[in-house]
Amino acid sequence: MTWILENWERFWEVTAVHLRLSVVPVLAGFALAIPLGWWASRSPKARAVLFPLANVLFTIPSIALIVITPVLIGVRILDEINVIVPLVVYTVALMVRSVADALSAVPGHVTAAATAMGYRPLRRFLTVDFPLALPVTIAGLRVATVSNISMVSVGALVGLGGYGQLFTEGYQTDHTEKVLAGLIGTVVLAVLADGVLLLLGRVLTPWARVGR
Repeated sequence: MTWILENWERFWEVTAVHLRLSVVPVLAGFALAIPLGWWASRSPKARAVLFPLANVLFTIPSIALIVITPVLIGVRILDEINVIVPLVVYTVALMVRSVADALSAVPGHVTAAATAMGYRPLRRFLTVDFPLALPVTIAGLRVATVSNISMVSVGALVGLGGYGQLFTEGYQTDHTEKVLAGLIGTVVLAVLADGVLLLLGRVLTPWARVGR
């Protein structure tokens, strides 16, 4: 804690970087996972392809993806996109199953009633299916967010990574307090992000509280 108080500006700087490298992939990956999860929930063939593919993608070491991304998309090695793209891949891999399972769990009689009332597919998805799937979806989003916050530090191995820079600098200079500062920042950021998503889930799904 002493290092954080004495170097508050530097700590805030790496916190901002870590937060940006964590949040952007979560938002992008979530946006991609929603249509893919919907497709998997409606098509057994899509589920048979997407689920194993997601499992395979998640087993790829993060450092390998970070190193190979500049080659695949043609950007500089120190560009933040090299961390963002792999984390988007991991977020999609985590969220596809969550979204698909959440949508599949929506009661059939509810969707049938909405269809009978004249709801078109897109309107039914936005106003009936997806809201009812939110509790399970947000649970998966919480896991993906915390995972991203922890994995961002790996980017420090190629000169990026927010708190990961404190880890590498601390090890290189045998500065234990700097390593602890990065560890504390990562844990606190993960707990705060999880708490925010938990609160958001409760706000967006008031019927779930009434049910309990």
